[in-house]
Amino acid sequence: MDTLDNGRLKPHFAMNGGYGPLSYVKNSSYQGGVLESAKAIIEEEIATNLDISTNQIKNTFCLADFGCSTGKNSFPAMHTIIEAIKRKHESSDLKTPEFHVFLNDVVTNDFHTLFRSLPPQRDYGVAAVPGDFHGRLLPQSSIDFAYSSWSLHWLTEVPRAVADRDSPAWNGGEIFYCRERRVVYEAYLHQFERDLEAFLKSRTVEMVEGGIMALLIPGVPEFWDPRKEFTVVSTVELLRSSLIDMAKKGRLSKAKLESLNFPHYFPTPQELSAILQRSPNFSIERMEILKTETFLNAQGHTSCFRAVHQTMLTHHFGAEIVDELFDLYRKKLEASPAFSMPDNDRTIVLLTILKRIII
Repeated sequence: MDTLDNGRLKPHFAMNGGYGPLSYVKNSSYQGGVLESAKAIIEEEIATNLDISTNQIKNTFCLADFGCSTGKNSFPAMHTIIEAIKRKHESSDLKTPEFHVFLNDVVTNDFHTLFRSLPPQRDYGVAAVPGDFHGRLLPQSSIDFAYSSWSLHWLTEVPRAVADRDSPAWNGGEIFYCRERRVVYEAYLHQFERDLEAFLKSRTVEMVEGGIMALLIPGVPEFWDPRKEFTVVSTVELLRSSLIDMAKKGRLSKAKLESLNFPHYFPTPQELSAILQRSPNFSIERMEILKTETFLNAQGHTSCFRAVHQTMLTHHFGAEIVDELFDLYRKKLEASPAFSMPDNDRTIVLLTILKRIII
């Protein structure tokens, strides 16, 4: 939860909690919009790929959402998955099991809002599992279906070389990676590889053999034109520009700016596929490139970005500059031709269906 002296960041910062105008509950429609695109695919994979024979013995079915935040997008996803599993049992003339849902996020997550937001009419039990999902969280062979959406792009830490002034990969003042600076780009990619492999290793122990995992990871296409188009990477670049302007005005220190690096990586489809193919315990059943159906104007983008990153930025720079920073950020969005049209949004979401290999 802290920024270390050498600039390394452990990104265990939760989304903005509560129900206020700056909360994640009120400003996560962009992330939630992809579920509509993914819904039919997830339902089809449950119908054709999920093994439900073992559930007849234990009469329970356990799901886990890794990175649930305050539930705005988690609960519709859990409902979609459970209804599809019910239909599969009914079509197979099998007894519908009892459902249990484990909701996971970092320990600083607003679990109070999460549980206050629980759907009153639901037919599943719920338990919170706080902690970093890159490590073990749940009992061995306890999960039948795992789900994670818009979470796995968060890194466990900023790559160490990026925060080291004596390293060729030192990234002082850039706050993120770009492909042109290859050494920085590769440091971020390797960190993402290590973290995703750690996530899969933990789920290997926790999932039943034959269990299904659905991962929705925001990414970028292999090729796109940043002069005319935008992705999630572009939003961080605009924030960097805003921070530089504020540093020039003396509103924040150069040292603080140079020690900030965003703890995200947004893979291309080729990069994600290569990492997943190396896993000895999961098979890739399906991989699709999706687009969110939600378009946000400049104010919407700003509110969404703030709901996700305000805690991190406040921790690093202090609360006194945050309003000014996001006001400047919004103005830069409004002035950018690339952000003016929905068709210019090249952000993609990589939906991958994995199956726990039966040994």
